[in-house]
Amino acid sequence: MPEAKYKRVILKLSGEALRAKGNSVIDNPTLVKIAKQVKKVTGLGVGVGIVVGAGNIWRGAEAEAQGMDRVTADYAGMLATVINALALQDVLEKQGVETRTLSALDIDKVAEPYIRRRAIRHLEKGRVVIFAGGTGNPYMTTDTAAALRAIEINADVLLMHKNRVDGLYTDDPRKNPEARKIDKITHFDALKLRLKIMDTTALSLCMDNKLPIIVFDINARDCMLQAIQGKPVGTIVTSEG
Repeated sequence: MPEAKYKRVILKLSGEALRAKGNSVIDNPTLVKIAKQVKKVTGLGVGVGIVVGAGNIWRGAEAEAQGMDRVTADYAGMLATVINALALQDVLEKQGVETRTLSALDIDKVAEPYIRRRAIRHLEKGRVVIFAGGTGNPYMTTDTAAALRAIEINADVLLMHKNRVDGLYTDDPRKNPEARKIDKITHFDALKLRLKIMDTTALSLCMDNKLPIIVFDINARDCMLQAIQGKPVGTIVTSEG
């Protein structure tokens, strides 16, 4: 098997990635599929951190639109990410992958507190680390949390899952059949074109720290493994022209 191009990565999973096409909030077969991909990657000696969203359980923007205080809505979303993290941790460990959940919120009955040096130590010991609770601050998305954690743990790349889309396109390919796939683009151009990779705060953070991003669909067979090996998967966003 080819060696890994990247030695330490962050995988950003949206909450929607954990939901099947049905009405289930968390779909166990989907979690198993993700866990098997992560296991293959760790088998190459790659350190893997995972940041999970909460869109399958809670959407703060919708709650705010219905009158809830924005800060309260954001904290509820952070708690929802902990639920997703625990579900993913359970499935990973049943696949034989030693896993630790670290939370930006103090919730020590179910998760360790997020401490940067502790997270790095877990990765050095070959454990998968799931980062829950976002950044621990309102007004910050889990996209921003993924970018921040990737920079903090010195990750080589941020793997960005897109639900049922195999990369970046000039438009939404599910709505516009004329949309063209983009194989490679710079952070600056992605910001300028307002491509929907992540929120602008997260993308700017990646650009300022020259952190490459690979946008892909984790539902495709072995796509995470291929991305780690440097094969052409999805879209790569870099600081290089």
